[in-house]
Amino acid sequence: MQKINQEKVLLQRAVADYKELKAKVEDALVLLEMAVEVEDESSFGEVKNELFGISARLADLELKSLLNGEVDGNNSYISIHSGAGGTESQDWASMLLRMYTRWAEKHGFKVDMLSMNEGEEAGIKSATLLIEGPYAYGHLKAESGVHRLVRISPFDSNARRHTSFASIHAWPEISDDIEITIKDEDVKVDTYRSSGAGGQHVNKTDSAVRLTHIPTGTIVACQNQRSQHANRDKAYKMLKAILYEKELEKRQKELDAISGERKSTEWGSQIRSYVLHPYQLAKDHRTDFETGNPAAVLDGDLDGFIHAFLRDKALQGKGETAK
Repeated sequence: MQKINQEKVLLQRAVADYKELKAKVEDALVLLEMAVEVEDESSFGEVKNELFGISARLADLELKSLLNGEVDGNNSYISIHSGAGGTESQDWASMLLRMYTRWAEKHGFKVDMLSMNEGEEAGIKSATLLIEGPYAYGHLKAESGVHRLVRISPFDSNARRHTSFASIHAWPEISDDIEITIKDEDVKVDTYRSSGAGGQHVNKTDSAVRLTHIPTGTIVACQNQRSQHANRDKAYKMLKAILYEKELEKRQKELDAISGERKSTEWGSQIRSYVLHPYQLAKDHRTDFETGNPAAVLDGDLDGFIHAFLRDKALQGKGETAK
């Protein structure tokens, strides 16, 4: 029932978007007829402004039409892992955590921090978020890969330029009705004391749960719930989602082998660079989309990169090349 209701909401939103755009076009046509009749320059200016608005709205709806994957409409998990480099990379990972949190907030999505491993001096070693909202995964799948930062290090007393790396991985939350069998003997369960913010309770009980799926080596952890039972349930749901995504990746690799397409998102294959010194630039190496305002990107302005990625994938699906 939950799955049907979710689908219903998405379809209702699609119909409402179409009706809204249709009404705007009809209103613009009426305004144009009036402008022609009275031959009024100001009225023609109003028509022009309406057309700009319609064009922008149409582009937005065309983008939504690209989110047609089986799980694009789902909520999304997103994990952040700092690369080699100690404090530098851990600080970079914390900047990315803020970037995705800000992006989600700007889109009205709910952000749930599932686990976080803080750095010794600054930043974070890793973090996992659940971002809840329509098409969260459809958008965030564009972010999986290695992200590179070039800047003057705030931790270097000699003010030298440093390059830091962090790995991002997004995968969809899946509904409970999808059958992914997880055998008890295949899972190692560890409990430990939670760390970080959370009040007295979080530091007094071994409520945090870590699951290791032995056949695949997959590890998930959850520490944000108040009880071990709740953390265990959430961790199993995360594990189920990862195993589901691995199955989808396996199918995709088989398709890629047939089509000859190879696009790795493994460590060392950076997808995006953020340069803060000696010049200002954020560039996606898959689509060549770039902006000279990396500060805005790090404040959550990711839509340009996400849209370029989705359009590029759609063109690839048609056997075309993005320009």
